[in-house]
Amino acid sequence: MDDVWKALQQFDIDGEPIWIESFGEGHINETYSGYFKHAEKAPFRVILQKINTLVFRDPYALMENITAVTKFIGDKMKKSGDSGRNEVLTVIPTRLGQSMYADETGGFWRSYVFIENAKSYQTVERPILFFSAAKAFGKFQRMLDDFPAQKLHETIPDFHNTPKRFADFVASVQKDAATRAKGVEREIDFVVSRERECGIITGLLNNNEIPVRVTHNDTKLNNVMIDADTDEGVCVIDLDTVMPGSVLYDFGDSIRFGTNPAPEDEKDLDKVVFSLPLYEEYIKGFISEARLTEMELENLAWGARLMTYECGMRFLADYLDGDIYFRTSRPEQNLDRARTQFKLVADMERHYEHLQKIAVELAGR
Repeated sequence: MDDVWKALQQFDIDGEPIWIESFGEGHINETYSGYFKHAEKAPFRVILQKINTLVFRDPYALMENITAVTKFIGDKMKKSGDSGRNEVLTVIPTRLGQSMYADETGGFWRSYVFIENAKSYQTVERPILFFSAAKAFGKFQRMLDDFPAQKLHETIPDFHNTPKRFADFVASVQKDAATRAKGVEREIDFVVSRERECGIITGLLNNNEIPVRVTHNDTKLNNVMIDADTDEGVCVIDLDTVMPGSVLYDFGDSIRFGTNPAPEDEKDLDKVVFSLPLYEEYIKGFISEARLTEMELENLAWGARLMTYECGMRFLADYLDGDIYFRTSRPEQNLDRARTQFKLVADMERHYEHLQKIAVELAGR
């Protein structure tokens, strides 16, 4: 832990560090909670993270995105006099005034203000949590709708370029690096039979039918801090994948993750269901804050369907590649993950017209 202690002391924090410990359930970056004491105020905490440069190969671009977006939201909140609990992630600079600290071994560290009296949830334990997360992500979208998205770096190129993802999937099938293609022909056919659907959102963007926006790109429930007393969304966190894109990506990923009560790697597919009430709950919260165009509203349901399909395709490709991207704890976990996504896609396809209608009606259009 010597390197962690050294990194913590590089940041411009007014206090004496007294304790540090591992924190959270993230799978990408190393995250710690640092405790400080101060002669004139109560002890306090900060978040310290070591950036995973295998995933994020340009940490400078990454932090440029995060500081630009958080400053933009923070400035807008100050101008509007927003003094409520809704906060923006706050980057703590180093003692040299930089957004991160580079250590002698090539590691990159950053620090954030700890958000007290709030927690993140791994599952939708109560519908209000999903509604609150939707409002938080909707507000995040609204606060950035006049930010010049094209100025942001692509921290992971082609992250939601579904046609590119499909091409990569086909390459994985053909290579069959882990000799697993035999036995999952049905799952492969599920992906291949929907090839024509891959380019719908990218087509809307390329034809300027929907706007390019600042997107979070990892809008799972656990990336919103929820107030421990009121269940209100406090702050959107984990901004590593903030990039230019479509709001349909963010909406779709939230629906993919939150409307299924079963674990993402559930083996019993009878337990995997698409919850229509939770879908409605999320839409209500999201559109109460986000300002969307008519074309975006009409395609919200498509965003949910495509992001679920894309994620399942990625899980299956990684299974065929030998589990080299997504972390696994048991054999066939990525295959089970893919199957749950495909089950949800099939459910969405059966009810697709109804899902579209709900989105438009709830928006009052």
